[in-house]
Parts: sequence; C-alpha cells; structure tokens
Amino acid sequence: MIPDLRAKYNAEFSQSAYNNFLADLNSTVRYPADFRVSETPIFISEELKNELIRAGDQIISQLSTEEFRKHSLNAIPSELNVPGENSHPLFLQIDFAICKNDFGNYVPMLIELQGFPSLYGYQFLLNQKFRKHFSIPDNFSAFFNNLDFDSYQILLKNTLIGNHDPENVILMEISPDEQKTRIDFAVTEKLTGIKTVDIQEIFQKDKKLFYEKERKRIRIERIYNRVIFDELQRKNLEIKFPIFDELKVEWAGHPNWFFRISKHSLPFLKNVYNPNCFFLNDLKSYPEDLQNYVLKPLYSFAGHGVEVELTKEFLDSVKDRNNYILQQKIKYAPLIKTLDVNSKVEIRMMYLWDKKPLLVNNLVRMSKGKMMGVDHNKNRTWVGSSIAYYKK
Repeated sequence: MIPDLRAKYNAEFSQSAYNNFLADLNSTVRYPADFRVSETPIFISEELKNELIRAGDQIISQLSTEEFRKHSLNAIPSELNVPGENSHPLFLQIDFAICKNDFGNYVPMLIELQGFPSLYGYQFLLNQKFRKHFSIPDNFSAFFNNLDFDSYQILLKNTLIGNHDPENVILMEISPDEQKTRIDFAVTEKLTGIKTVDIQEIFQKDKKLFYEKERKRIRIERIYNRVIFDELQRKNLEIKFPIFDELKVEWAGHPNWFFRISKHSLPFLKNVYNPNCFFLNDLKSYPEDLQNYVLKPLYSFAGHGVEVELTKEFLDSVKDRNNYILQQKIKYAPLIKTLDVNSKVEIRMMYLWDKKPLLVNNLVRMSKGKMMGVDHNKNRTWVGSSIAYYKK
C-alpha cells in the first residue's frame, strides 16, 4: 500500500478521535451505523488502483456480451421474475479480495458481484467524517472519474430520480427501520429528497402505485429498489399490490438484475482475476484439493449458507445441486498494519450504469478473522466498514 501514509496515520491515531468520529457519524442522520466501523481508511497505491480498474473493466467487458445476456436469463427464478426489465442494470458492484501474488505484488481477486445497489449514500457520509476527524491528504480521493462531493451528489440524485419529482420517487425496502443498512437510507433521503417506504405500505389503484405522506396519497412513478426478492419470498410477507404484474412504474435498479448479475455469473467469468468456479451440478468429479474450495448457495445474502470445510461425502449429500457453486478459496493478504495484528481487506468497486458503467465510489471491509463478517471478528479492532483513498 502506501507505507509512509500508513505509518503517519497510525502514529497520529487516538481512541478519543475515533470516539468523536463515531459519535459524529452516528448522529448526523436519524439512524446510526448498525455495524462495526473501522478505526482507519486504507490508502492504496497507484499500481493497485490501476489494477482494480483494469480488473473491473475486464469483468464488465464479459458482462456486456450477448453470450452473457443469454446465460444470465437462467439466473432468474421463474416465480420471482418481475416485468419491465431494463436492458442493463442501473447499479453494479464488484467485490475484490486483495491478495499477494507469487512476485510479492498486491493484486485483486474477484469474490462476488451484484447488479444491485450498494451503500452509495453511506459511503459519501463515511468519506466526509473520515476527512473531518482524521488527517486525509487533500490530494487523495475515494471517488473516481474526477467526481467530488458535489458532482457525486448531483450524479446520484439524477440517477435515482430521473425526470421525476423527488416526491414521486421512493426508496423501497422491507421493514426499512429494522435493516442494518438503514443509515444508508437516511443519507440517501438527505442527498436526494426521496422518501423511504416499506413495501408493505404501498398500495395500488388500477396499475398505478401509491404511498401515504402526511395523510396524503402520493403517486409512485419510480422505485429505487432495495428489496431482495428472495427475502420477500422467504418471509412470506403480505403485499398490497401485485408486484409480479405489469405496473405503471419505473425501476431505478430493476429487481431481475439482482439475480442476473450475482453468484450465478461467477462460473461464466474467465479471466486472471477470477478464481476457479463451477456450478456444483456441472461437476462430474470434484477437484482433488477440495480443502481449497468453498461452497456457496446462489440465492443467499450477506454470506448465509456458505460452507468452507468441504468433503466429498458432504458435497454428495447436497440436494438442489443446480443452486450451488464451488469456488476456489482466496487467500487474503494481511496487508494493513494496525496497532496489533494486520488486517485483511476486501474492496467493492461501485458503478452507476447509464450508457455504460461508470466507476464512482468504493467500499472497504476489513477483517482479522478467518473470514469477513461480524462472526469472525468478535472483540477485534481495526476491522469492519471502511473506505479506500488513492492519490488523484
């Protein structure tokens, strides 16, 4: 990474500054961050930044082919297919583990990807608060393509609202007040002027959708969708409108792309940044080094159902084999020096897709455990949610 910046940051760090940073972050909008926020951002070198961009470009090139479009049609469960799909997703996230290759260089390796929104609002706020409370060089940025705080906000607002009045655009989620990402909803409201609405509170008249605001019925013309539709199915919630019928509404992020660009895409992608990956039902025999593979369900979120200790007997017992992938394990490099042991890093490259995907922002997760995630990082510090800066 950038050793001198890391050494300077660590030397200047204080617990009181971190506490003030958290207090500010958690009180700026009506919700706090309901997940651990790391004590530090990361500072990436010019070489690693360029490698991340190059990796993203290669993956996007494959996602843009007619061959991939045909392949991805099979990803949508027939019972969760929503009409009115756009020709491409509005959002794209590509997650890379940062690893060390045989030559000692840090390189990105693809972990997952999704044609679904990420924390576009929260990362904006996190960037502001890191800059306010810690010494981040002025010539370093977390945005890409010459964006800054003002132009990023304008781009995000235009992307979500389109040609509509913000009052007629909603952020739709299941029980949004209970979601761990609710701070992102609140920041998005502040940046764009749209309202967050529980999917269970939306109602229909003819083919039009409405919500209530201050006892007034408001027409919904465009939906910034944050609902994960297999979660909707699992919870068996009662919805007041026929979401799988033709409706007079635009989608800011059509639900079908959650499935079309997802873990289902990983076996299709072949490049130097993608570890070996197979659909379980396509394998006539298993790799000899099963200890170097992980089993992932296609339709899950936030790491649920992932199996890391595999045997032939276990894989033979798996039912519904077409809904699982076998992916080669990736060895994260413990590259971020902290006040005790080093942290490992995962970087999400965040795109907005208009005529073509535009890289706009990033999201970082830090870990000292066996895997990413809360369960593997209990009682650890310098782990959790963060952001990457690079020299402009």
